[in-house]
Order: sequence, then C-alpha cells, then structure tokens
Amino acid sequence: MFKKGTKLYSIFTGTCPKCHEASMFKNKNPYVLSEALSMHEKCSNCGTKYKIEPSFFYGAMYVSYGVGIAFAVAAFVISHFVFNASINYIFISIVATLIIFMPVIMRLSRNIWINFFMNYDKSLAKK
Repeated sequence: MFKKGTKLYSIFTGTCPKCHEASMFKNKNPYVLSEALSMHEKCSNCGTKYKIEPSFFYGAMYVSYGVGIAFAVAAFVISHFVFNASINYIFISIVATLIIFMPVIMRLSRNIWINFFMNYDKSLAKK
C-alpha cells in the first residue's frame, strides 16, 4: 500500500512525486515552524520543478480543510468513544489536535495537492 511508486508513498514521505527519491521540503521536521513550508525549487534527483505555476500551492488550502476535518473527526472519535469525555473536553481535544498537528496538516495538504498533478515515473528513480 505504501510502496515506492504509489501516490501514498509520496504523500506520506514528502518525496518528489515524479521519482520518489528526494525530499520536497528543505527540513524534514515539520515542527521547525520557520521552515515548515520551505520547499526546494526542484528535485535534486530528477530536476522536477515543484511550483508548476505561480501561487500553485494555494490550491492546497482546500485540501487542508479536508485533512483538518479528518484530524478533527479522529480527535472526536477517540475522545468520545475511547475516553468517554464530556462535550467540553471533546471540544478542547479537537482544538488541541488541530493546533498540535497544524504543521503536519499543511505539509500533507501540499503533498496531496502536488500528487494530483504529477505521477511517478519509474525511469527517473535511482537504480
């Protein structure tokens, strides 16, 4: 399911959507907030340009909404069904989850967005 050559591999590892070799982000740690969205211009392995057009990643905001909802639903399910929390604690757990995972959500959204437009090319991967 998460093998090299699949979109899920590129999305969850943050690697180039064309060759699945080099990281798209300058710093692999999303919690270095000053560099959370700093991306390389091109892939160091295959030379793929990440920004297809100016303001390309604005579309990732729409994906971010959906990913944020998924995280919020997961926080709700865990706090309500696993911990049987009150409505106040459920609300706090959802807000805390969204704040804590914001850098991850932003990166996942960018990874998902770019994978809508680019496909894996086995010939570009390292042998």
